[in-house]
Amino acid sequence: MALKRITLRDFVIVQELALDLQTGFTVLTGETGAGKSILVDALQLALGARADAGSVREGATHADVCAEFDYPGHLQPWFEEAGIEINEALLLRRTVDTQGKSRAWINGTPATATQLRHLGDQLLDIHGQHAWQSLTRPDSVRGLLDAYAGISLQDLTASWTKWRADQKMLEEARAAQSSLQQERERLQWQIAEISKLAPAEDEWAELEAQHKRLSHAQTLLEAAQGALTALEVEESGAHSRLTRAASLLHGQEQLEPAFSELADILSSSLAQTSDVIRSLQAYLRHTELDPDRLADIDMRLSQWMTLARRYKRQPAELPALLQAWKAELQQLDAVADLASLEAAQASSAKAYQMVARAISLRRTKAAPKLSAAITQAMQGLGMTGGIFEVSVTRTSEAALHGLDDIAFLVAGHPGMTPRHIGKVASGGELSRISLAISVTTSELGTAPTLVFDEVDSGVGGAVAETVGRLMRQLGRDRQVLAVTHLPQVAAYADHHLMVSKRRNSAGTTSTVTPVLGEHRVGEVARMLGGERPTGTSLAHASEMLSLANTQQKG
Repeated sequence: MALKRITLRDFVIVQELALDLQTGFTVLTGETGAGKSILVDALQLALGARADAGSVREGATHADVCAEFDYPGHLQPWFEEAGIEINEALLLRRTVDTQGKSRAWINGTPATATQLRHLGDQLLDIHGQHAWQSLTRPDSVRGLLDAYAGISLQDLTASWTKWRADQKMLEEARAAQSSLQQERERLQWQIAEISKLAPAEDEWAELEAQHKRLSHAQTLLEAAQGALTALEVEESGAHSRLTRAASLLHGQEQLEPAFSELADILSSSLAQTSDVIRSLQAYLRHTELDPDRLADIDMRLSQWMTLARRYKRQPAELPALLQAWKAELQQLDAVADLASLEAAQASSAKAYQMVARAISLRRTKAAPKLSAAITQAMQGLGMTGGIFEVSVTRTSEAALHGLDDIAFLVAGHPGMTPRHIGKVASGGELSRISLAISVTTSELGTAPTLVFDEVDSGVGGAVAETVGRLMRQLGRDRQVLAVTHLPQVAAYADHHLMVSKRRNSAGTTSTVTPVLGEHRVGEVARMLGGERPTGTSLAHASEMLSLANTQQKG
């Protein structure tokens, strides 16, 4: 897997560029200000870096960056989960307009910057020219050791968050005991008041229905009696008349068959009428005026309405209100239970300590290995006899990152005691140490493409030659791209790209072209001796390239 192609349009000072890249070790060189680092910036944008309107070339409406990689087969499950089409290659595209708004695509599917960053972590590892500045920052130093040791802080962060939350809850409960007690007493009083009423879930609707029936009992009895009379009067009642009509039709059905069906209908109605008569008779036997029951219901309804008005709710809402208060009181009781809160806090503290101590052990084991690897790398970078030491000490108090303080110590010369890197290392030494760290950690990484953006700043001579050999060595296993101003580094490259600026009526543009043969000799000579190569610088450049090529074959 490698970066195969990068395409830019209207990016910073690049009007249009399509650059094919090779495996192995590739250098990008050019005059100061030609735009060597623009390609690195474009890659970072394509891989999810923060978008900025300054990326758009002056006079253009938007910048467009595309980066094409070999298909990363190990990421197939991620592509499937994200719903992104899988092709033979992986194409990342990002655009930015003059307002700083960006859009992104992965294989033509709209994507987020977060998704681009996820892929970027898997595909490409960038070492910036100011990487040495992070060597004195505790978070960067700790992150580097953790990355070297393969330590994930996910469980530690989760346990720390839980512990801090439990601590906060306990502290708040202790501080709020007085107000909590007042709130508990208020809830207890309200719950007791409504509990005396003991409102059932559907009781209000049933009370209203009963009250309506009892308050109109006389009217209902009179209606039932009147209906019964209309049905039961011997000669003129509906029941008698239906009986007579059915009998007349049945008597003539031999002469007129149609009468039989009509008579059956009347017989059915007669049966239903009889049922109604029996029901009315039962209603009249069991229903009577009950002023005492009506008074009881009146009182019950009054109690419901009084409490409803007091708490500004509808009467039917009282049962739910009571349950809500009980739940709230239960929560307050839980918060006020200091013993339980203290136990929870102690448990989460113990869980955090277990995870943190395990991480401390892994850091302690990894520190000597990283120290030895970087010390070895320093020997070839002009710091013979120098010592690099990763110090792991216990913090004064627990923190989100664990129980350790991590620091880089260095002794630049033999016989010196290693001291904090920010106090003893010069700017040049910091650059070389940073380069040693970059090379060491890159060898352990998994990203198929490594980018070094002028990390060789501040070195020269034999040290620069060593840097070139190290990068060529890295290029045997992975794709390495390096922006450099050192001819010694450029001489060791498998592929050489030259960045140049051109000025025309439309403004300044930057272009990138491969250099081979005499053109490459001329570029290395320019790096050696200035803008106009001399015979001496050309001969020197040719010798450097020949020597690097001989060493490669050897």
